[in-house]
Amino acid sequence: MSEENSGEKTFEPTPKRKSDAARKGDVLRSRELGTAAGLATGIAVLTLVGGWLFDSMKNVAANGFIFDRRAIEDMQPGNLFSDISAEVMPPVIVIGLAVAIMTTASQLLLGEGRFVPSSLKPKGSRINPLSGLKRIFGTQGLIELGKSLLKLVLLGGIAWWWATGNISDLFGLGRVPLEAQLAFAWDAGLSLVGLLVIGLVVIAMVDYPAQLFQRNKRLKMSHKDMREEIKQSEGSPEVKMARRQRQRDLARGGVARAMKDAQFVIVNPMHFAVALTYDPDIAPAPVLLAKGRGETALAMRDIAGENDLPILHYPRLARAVYFTTRQNQMVREELYVAIASLVAFVLSLKRGDSVRKPVISVPDALHFDADGRAISKGKDP
Repeated sequence: MSEENSGEKTFEPTPKRKSDAARKGDVLRSRELGTAAGLATGIAVLTLVGGWLFDSMKNVAANGFIFDRRAIEDMQPGNLFSDISAEVMPPVIVIGLAVAIMTTASQLLLGEGRFVPSSLKPKGSRINPLSGLKRIFGTQGLIELGKSLLKLVLLGGIAWWWATGNISDLFGLGRVPLEAQLAFAWDAGLSLVGLLVIGLVVIAMVDYPAQLFQRNKRLKMSHKDMREEIKQSEGSPEVKMARRQRQRDLARGGVARAMKDAQFVIVNPMHFAVALTYDPDIAPAPVLLAKGRGETALAMRDIAGENDLPILHYPRLARAVYFTTRQNQMVREELYVAIASLVAFVLSLKRGDSVRKPVISVPDALHFDADGRAISKGKDP
């Protein structure tokens, strides 16, 4: 069986496929990166507001040790909890919000800046035992197990290395004042978490490429998928026809006014169009009123048909005028003879004379292809 008919997914996912998958909730995620970002933010905020939190806890402790007759008479458990909340909760809320915002932001940036509400919907597959076993013993489950073992070894090793370097200080805490003990605990906690963050960053650097590889593998496309996407992108014939009609309508708006004084239109035969007029009282040579290619050229043909303007098929001449003359400018001197032949022909038609379509020549230097490049000499029919 050929590769095309096998349905084998060998093509890299297109931007459209990635975007469609992201809308359905399949976005790039790395829990390790989010954890590292959250902890790093927590350390940074603790460094900034640690004094505030430390003073709040000190005030709560100091107030807790004040005990007199008034405290007995006015003792209410609710007041105790309110005092603790008023002192400690503000710095705790600041730290918590900073960690939550940074963790969420890291995942949003990783997931193409998308928040996917559909991920919050309950799904039966999440509580299906068979689906759970498949996740545990499947490829994804083995990868998660490997990452968990890596985290255990790496973070455990970091904690052990930190503990061996601080063991003597830990055993000597009983011989120092309480204030020194608290200061040591604060500094030691920050240093330990900082080292663990470094370990998590290392894990995230491994996890991110793995998640990227798995998502790309998950979204790979077969020949059939590619054909379906191309079909959807191009749309049905009706949609394409409507699109072309809209483009033509837009083009008409830009050239209709310019063509109002035109006497004839030269076409090539569908891709280029130039509308000209000749009035010796205005200019000594024919003037280009409008020009266009593609949809604009088709719109000019439509307008010429609606206004009974002669449409003359001279491909080389149409391209020569298009590429050498600007709008509202007289045509090149080298084209005077050719355009004069057409002016005489159009005037004869308006008089009702029966005349043969002229055969005209375009100078060799003014032969252009559709991209404006010079081509070999020849004659228009």
